[in-house]
Amino acid sequence: MKKPSKMAYSPFVVALISVFLTSASCRESPSNQAGAVDSGDAQTAMERIGEADRLYAQRGDLAKARQALSLLRQARTADYGSYEATWKLARAAYYLGSHSTEEEGEEMFREGIEAGKIAVQLQGGRPEGHFWLGANYGGSAELSTLASLANVEDIRREMEAVVKIDDTFQSGSAYMALGELYLQTPRVLGGDTAKALEYLTKGIRIGPDNALMRLHLAEAYHEAGRDGEARKQIETLFAMTPSPDYLPEHADAVEGGKKLLEKIK
Repeated sequence: MKKPSKMAYSPFVVALISVFLTSASCRESPSNQAGAVDSGDAQTAMERIGEADRLYAQRGDLAKARQALSLLRQARTADYGSYEATWKLARAAYYLGSHSTEEEGEEMFREGIEAGKIAVQLQGGRPEGHFWLGANYGGSAELSTLASLANVEDIRREMEAVVKIDDTFQSGSAYMALGELYLQTPRVLGGDTAKALEYLTKGIRIGPDNALMRLHLAEAYHEAGRDGEARKQIETLFAMTPSPDYLPEHADAVEGGKKLLEKIK
């Protein structure tokens, strides 16, 4: 039996096949095409970040903070390489995690940790990603004993990275975080009130108007049995004029100062 010969296509048929294959390759699913565009749409990302900044400035209203978070998620979808969108997402997640129910807090801190890790991968030489990654580790640790055991070294590593890059970042807030870490960590895991005071006094020299730093320094003095100095820090805190950029944090610090003063009395 004779083997069938290979089919010979006319130039016209070849042309038709070529047109069909070309049109098929162009008809990708809409989701794939959108993903290809969105992954590098820097202009859209910048617009979303700008809107989120305006809302985050009003974060004392948690509804505004949630809107800011949503916009930052959109910005990241538009441009996954945006460092600005990523670290600001970690910051918004931390704020919401710190001012919500425990269940929502766990979810927010988880999202903040993931965003912080990506920010550090994108630009590890800048302080924002390290700081908000460390802050979210700290928030998670406050909610869970297991998380606190796992996160102590993570918090220390990220905040020490901030100190190394720029210890003046956010008025010395990395020193505040390290001081709080040594203050809150059990002694068997490395907690040390003396070290807490050392970090917090360094921080207060850099950021004398940092209201939360004043509060945590007062807490450390109280823990060390130095209540006279704790009272002085609280009095200074109460007399401070709040920074317009940190009104919610100032309000939190004043509320904490009132509670601490009751303990001292």
